[in-house]
Amino acid sequence: MIARPTRRLLLGATLAAPGLARAAFPDRPIRLVIPYGGGGQTDIVSRVTADALTRTLGQPVLADNRPGGAGNLAAETVARSPADGYTLLVATAGTNSGLNALLYRQIGYDWRTDFAPIGQFCATFNVLLVHRAIPGDDFPAVVEWIRRNPGRFTFASAGVGANTHLIMEDVGARLGLEMVHVPYRQSTQAMTDMLSGRIHARCLGLPEGATVKDQPSIRPVALTTAARRPEWPGVPAMAETIPGFTGGGYFGLAAPARTPPEAIARLNAALGEALADPAVRAAYARVGADAADPNTPEEFAAMARAEGERWAPLIRRLNLVAE
Repeated sequence: MIARPTRRLLLGATLAAPGLARAAFPDRPIRLVIPYGGGGQTDIVSRVTADALTRTLGQPVLADNRPGGAGNLAAETVARSPADGYTLLVATAGTNSGLNALLYRQIGYDWRTDFAPIGQFCATFNVLLVHRAIPGDDFPAVVEWIRRNPGRFTFASAGVGANTHLIMEDVGARLGLEMVHVPYRQSTQAMTDMLSGRIHARCLGLPEGATVKDQPSIRPVALTTAARRPEWPGVPAMAETIPGFTGGGYFGLAAPARTPPEAIARLNAALGEALADPAVRAAYARVGADAADPNTPEEFAAMARAEGERWAPLIRRLNLVAE
């Protein structure tokens, strides 16, 4: 027979066993919810990240595309998921900097309280393409034409509040330009209209811009990067005309709020390992994305807040409402 004190010790050990014996995180596959459909830049960089995390975590990280509402559907899905680290969101400025909360009349999550930041993994930038009907060989010349012809310069975007729309509105506000925004539901129609001269300009992600930059009817006049890029020879950065200007998007990882800190720490460490891998950084670069340096959840949260603080006043001033 076991003595009473020993039995108490064994009982205590038995009660504690579930916590002590719990497998190290992660011990099963992780779902990565992507806020856009397959094949685009967001999907590609997200899947590169998922593959890298699979290698560093030792468990499959499975991509799950949930397009809809400029990321709102994906964000709602993750916000309502168990806070255990096994469902993650590809976070963007729309969902995690509060821009969608301003642009949409109603969303099903609170960007301020429903997510735990993990880390940023890359940033993306854009190129401004202008139809040759607008004279001048460079961005300052185009700006001068717009100044002399207020209200005549038209530019396309993917919709009200889209990243490229906000960038162009910001450029106009900084330079005192009067331009006409033309939102499009179909990217192909916007491209057709720009190539034919029905609209004058379009700000595009670098990969998409690269596919059409050599069309004879248009020309690239400026990048929204901080400096010129070797893959775009002769194309200046907007920062050369607007000091300090950049414009683009970011992608990071977030989990449901109240996810255990040890899971967040493990995921952040795995992401840091991925970002230190030259092959991962090269895979991002192939689709026009710049890999982030390894960063902490706190650094990612601060960057996301800063993005919101930059764009929110513009959205409010223009009273923008997304359809």
